[in-house]
Amino acid sequence: MMEIFGIKNVEAEMADIGLDQLGQVHWNLSPEALVEASLRKGQGVLADNGALAIETGEFTGRSPKDRFIVKDQITSSTVDWGEINQPFSALKFAGLFERMNTFMAGKEVFVRDAFAGADPASRLSLRVVTEFPWSNQFAYNMFIRPSASELEHFTPDWTVICIPSFMAEPAIDGTRQHNFSIINFTKKQILIGGTGYTGEIKKGIFSVLNYLLPVQYKIFPMHCSANVGQDGDTAIFFGLSGTGKTTLSADPDRMLIGDDEHGWSDDGVFNFEGGCYAKVIDLSEEKEPTIYQAIHHRAILENINFIPNSQRPDYGRADITQNTRVSYPLYHIPNRLDSGKGAAPKNIFFLSCDAFGVLPPISKLTPAQAMYYFISGYTAKVAGTEAGVDEPQVTFSACFGAPFMPLHPTQYAEMLGEKLSAGEVNVWLVNTGWTEGPYGVGHRISLSHTRAMISAALQGNLAEVEFSKEPVFGLAIPTTCPGVPSALLNPRDVWEDQVAYDGKATFLVKTFHRNFEQYASQASAEIKAAAPKLLMYS
Repeated sequence: MMEIFGIKNVEAEMADIGLDQLGQVHWNLSPEALVEASLRKGQGVLADNGALAIETGEFTGRSPKDRFIVKDQITSSTVDWGEINQPFSALKFAGLFERMNTFMAGKEVFVRDAFAGADPASRLSLRVVTEFPWSNQFAYNMFIRPSASELEHFTPDWTVICIPSFMAEPAIDGTRQHNFSIINFTKKQILIGGTGYTGEIKKGIFSVLNYLLPVQYKIFPMHCSANVGQDGDTAIFFGLSGTGKTTLSADPDRMLIGDDEHGWSDDGVFNFEGGCYAKVIDLSEEKEPTIYQAIHHRAILENINFIPNSQRPDYGRADITQNTRVSYPLYHIPNRLDSGKGAAPKNIFFLSCDAFGVLPPISKLTPAQAMYYFISGYTAKVAGTEAGVDEPQVTFSACFGAPFMPLHPTQYAEMLGEKLSAGEVNVWLVNTGWTEGPYGVGHRISLSHTRAMISAALQGNLAEVEFSKEPVFGLAIPTTCPGVPSALLNPRDVWEDQVAYDGKATFLVKTFHRNFEQYASQASAEIKAAAPKLLMYS
């Protein structure tokens, strides 16, 4: 017999999902009640700052090779199938769902109703069903929380079912191994099993929006952070892990729209989420005051360690994983924009941590270059940040979020190009990596200089300065910038060995070319012409 807590009769609604054998169903519990449930189950402890600290188990990050999309009449000709978007059988999906339903017979679950998308015209209504209370609390933190009146007549568009202790059997279920995350656009369901990593929940819905918004609403979805200045000017920041996206968008003089996922419609930019999911490795109040101060009651710390004989988090340790995380609702940040919406951006920043010291600290892109570098999504992993990484490694992630993009990258790039042509938007490529030489020779560009360059761009101080064009990447480099020594602006000029710079530049250009080959057949001539050239300096 199904027992309901937190709402009146919902047996019919759960049966509509297909989960008809459940035991206790806890519906839209408060974060406090969910914390109590996690503590009761022995699934977490309280840190001294009031946050719930949990461990996600075997998986402490996403598992891209175990993420699938059901291939059917809706998706067969629209999804960009390949290593990222792997096809899954509709028949196997149905069988896997039934085995999960049987597995959960008589068991306790937690249900959360929420929205994804601050734009009412295109937002998704979500029903998130989780085995663990802290997974449900994560959904509370990360998605947009409906009002009491909205909950009275709530009807879900999509359902997420997250059962970490259910292990798939590949020979039966068609998965690669025991863990999985599978999106079904026909059933409007996401199944997650075999992994407790909460990021699978949020990124599953992000992938759904990245498909639906361009196809159904002509809205450009973006893996970026966004903020708004005192004059109402919106800025967006694209960047892969380690490039400074969260740090640079957390500006005390600007209001945060969101730190990770947004849409760009005809009405402007809007947040997909209601919270933040930040890395906390080496976190300190001095370096990241906004994140540090947001970690308190209702926040969830994932896979962190404590200082011995205390409940004080030790953010410098990575005993469990380098990918230590915290989730918290957006209202934990003082300078936030509660509406989750801003005007169309005036400035766009592509952040790249170039460990080879080749790219300029800041340069202005043409629309064609913007599309090219957007498709490329370049950064570099630095030696020592991951096991087995001994030298800087080139990393490309299309659209700065390839694992979450069901459509071909050129489709998103063309949408970016259309947005740029419709308004006056400045696009800047910002190197937050190395200068005066590559990693091991030069040094990382100071955060104060990077902030000064971004501030100059935002305040319009670069509008009147002269720009020089370097001949390899074709980038327009400002000759002066307030708060930054002019000598640092052109990277080749500050290398002691300029012949070595030319060699590194040639190497990087070749890697860009090799990476872009996979997209060239569907890219426009304009985009392809914006590629860097193999020209030598005189």
